[in-house]
Amino acid sequence: MASRTNKIRPIRKPIMNRDQGEFEPCWALLRDAMTDIHLQNAGRLSFEQLYRASYKIVLRKKGALLYERVRDFEQEWFRDHIMPNIAALITKNLINISLLQHPGSSSHERREMGEKFLRGIRDSWTDHNRSMNMIADVLMYLDRVYTLETKQPSLFAVTIGLFRDNVLQSHIGTAADDIEQDFVVFDILCAVILDLINMERDGDIINRNLVRKITAMLESLYETDDEIENQRLYLTLFEPRYLEASTEFYRKECEKLVQEANCSTWLRHAQRRLNEERERCGTTVSIMTTDKIASVVEKELIEAKLDVFLAMEGSGLKPMIDNDRLDDLSILYQLISRVDSTKSALKVILQRRVRELGQEIEKALKNTDFSVAGAAAGDGEDAGEAAEKAKAQTLNPAQQQTAAAIKWVDDVLQLKDKFDRILSDCFCDDLLLQSAITRSFSDFINSFNRSSEYVSLFIDDNLKRGIKTKTEAEVDAVLDKAIVLLRYLSDRDMFERYYQKHLAKRLLHGKSEIHTEKEMVSRMKSEMGNHFTSKFEGMFKDMELSKDLTDNYRDHIASLGDADHKKVDLNINVLTTNNWPPEVMGGGTSKGEGAKTDCFYPPEIKRLQESFYKYYLKDRSGRVLTWVSSAGNADIKCVFPKVPGKETGPLSKERRYELNVSTYGMIVLMLFNDLEDGESLSFDEIQAKTNIPAPELMRTLASLSSVPKCRVLLKEPATKNVKNTDKFSYNAQFVSKAIRIKAPVISSISKVEGDEERKETERKNDQTRAHVIDAAVVRIMKQRKLLAHTKLVNEVISQLMGRFKPDVPLIKKRIEDLLAREYLERVEGDSSTYRYLA
Repeated sequence: MASRTNKIRPIRKPIMNRDQGEFEPCWALLRDAMTDIHLQNAGRLSFEQLYRASYKIVLRKKGALLYERVRDFEQEWFRDHIMPNIAALITKNLINISLLQHPGSSSHERREMGEKFLRGIRDSWTDHNRSMNMIADVLMYLDRVYTLETKQPSLFAVTIGLFRDNVLQSHIGTAADDIEQDFVVFDILCAVILDLINMERDGDIINRNLVRKITAMLESLYETDDEIENQRLYLTLFEPRYLEASTEFYRKECEKLVQEANCSTWLRHAQRRLNEERERCGTTVSIMTTDKIASVVEKELIEAKLDVFLAMEGSGLKPMIDNDRLDDLSILYQLISRVDSTKSALKVILQRRVRELGQEIEKALKNTDFSVAGAAAGDGEDAGEAAEKAKAQTLNPAQQQTAAAIKWVDDVLQLKDKFDRILSDCFCDDLLLQSAITRSFSDFINSFNRSSEYVSLFIDDNLKRGIKTKTEAEVDAVLDKAIVLLRYLSDRDMFERYYQKHLAKRLLHGKSEIHTEKEMVSRMKSEMGNHFTSKFEGMFKDMELSKDLTDNYRDHIASLGDADHKKVDLNINVLTTNNWPPEVMGGGTSKGEGAKTDCFYPPEIKRLQESFYKYYLKDRSGRVLTWVSSAGNADIKCVFPKVPGKETGPLSKERRYELNVSTYGMIVLMLFNDLEDGESLSFDEIQAKTNIPAPELMRTLASLSSVPKCRVLLKEPATKNVKNTDKFSYNAQFVSKAIRIKAPVISSISKVEGDEERKETERKNDQTRAHVIDAAVVRIMKQRKLLAHTKLVNEVISQLMGRFKPDVPLIKKRIEDLLAREYLERVEGDSSTYRYLA
């Protein structure tokens, strides 16, 4: 049996004593190294040796003790080596200037003293930060093991935070013994920074880099050692004071600007301040404050007194608009966009100014003298040509009114161009402002009771006299302007009535180019719809068919070989009554004028009419043709024989001219073929032989006897106006330099209507509107069968808004009429609901 040998072993040393024995030497090594690091004497230190020392301590479970020893060492270091230097920087003078803000010191003195204090804080922070980084590297194993296991803040966070606790939050000391309020170093630090920033705002030069180092320090420090992101000292302590001080600074500055500066100066100052603050945040303070300080400037420097600056006399928004200060308007838009997304202040003043300028246009129109051609010179005439015409020609009342219409539209278009330029160049085509301006233009244009007529006259004037001298691009510009004006009109049915009348005269007298007319109508069709242009397109179709009809009729006459018919060349326009305005088809706009009357044609014309009747009705049985003598014109070949007793000059030989006159003028002139020399015809005799309505006859005789260039008749007495008692004779001594002479067709002038004519036009338009409303009501009720009164009225307004703005009383009146005519009936028990009767 084997025996077990017993050995006597030595007594083992207690573990705690061995660990304690190893800790103190390691700590002594680390403490000396930390001292050398603070003294910037770390060149002789061995990182590996120091790391092993901290490694052994942590490995022996002494990490907590090392953690406490390092923190205590740093606190002692602050107390013995750093705080004395900080306290030396805090003088009573610094406290009085920065905290108590005692007056008497210059900005240079404050800057020098403040920057000296900041340099001391910066140097202490820089040394501490560098030392803590090196110590954290040496004690890296402590952070990796101990702090992670115990979930305590890292050693670097704790030691770097000591600067906050021992420096920034330390009391001022003996320099502030006589101050009742308890201040800490951070209070002085913050006050100095804010003072320096205000100095820079006032134009002084400061050490930006120094201030940035301090704010960067505050960004690196936190409220606690846990280092929560939103608890940086910069965000919790400095930034609120910085924003508060900036608010006060800009509030005072704004008050000063209100008292001393104008709006233009304020705009540029505010813009410069915003740029300065953005730059300051990038170079001096912190980019974290960029948006917040911008909000302060926007609120205190822009928004607070915005209404005051915009209303300033001589420099506010109104003078900016009137004087085309585009740079100021551009800056204003940028500033207002920052403080108000709706731009309500700018919008209200813009709308008011548009309406005011529109009313000024109307007022200026009433005060303008259009009695001479120079006042009404259009875009197609230069100033010299207009002045020359003005010397020789005065305008009659109708022409004056036409010139006034053209001027009104031109002024409105210039105003529109002005605000379009402001909108694009200054307001970045902002949709809110664009809508506001559009509403204002629509308001003042429709408040002018002749806007529809004037817009039609503007188009008529441009298409009739200006297209031939314009390029294709200029023509497009004219058409675009016309469509722009048309968009603003609410009573488009009135415009349609006037445009139909003016278009008819242009087409029948060949005053414009057909492709341009069709392009204009095509644009109207795209903008307003098919119903708006259906009559215009019918007029074009009539003109095209008439051209073909004329060519075919001429071929027919040529095939007959009849010599008598070849003496008269007939150009026919067959017009559909529904497409053409009553004024052209023989109806007048005023009571008793222009009613359909069959005048007495010369035998030659009568035979030609009968010939055309037969040709036209050969393939078109059942149709009725009515000759509209008021709408035609004729070319007459006139022969003026030699005047007896004249041996020299134009009167000594026979003179031949081709005279273009109205149809009425042709009828009148052919009466004088049968008169003997020296004989005359009275007004009543001419009317009896022609049956031409008296107003038309007066205008026709005036064009043949009063206008010097075509005075082929002599009037007795030789007055300007034609009266029933006047006598007319053949002017044997008529002479003209031109071979082709055009007698002015006075009745075809596109004149602005007088009050009576306008009332008649409005009466006819109201009748048309009544029919349109009737049709809309029946159309809606036929679809709905049953509908309440309010809904029916709303749907009628919605459907007709594109043509005109229906009056609710008129709609109610038409509903009552339809009830009486048994198109509708009221529902029993509910009188506000209607039922459609098939």
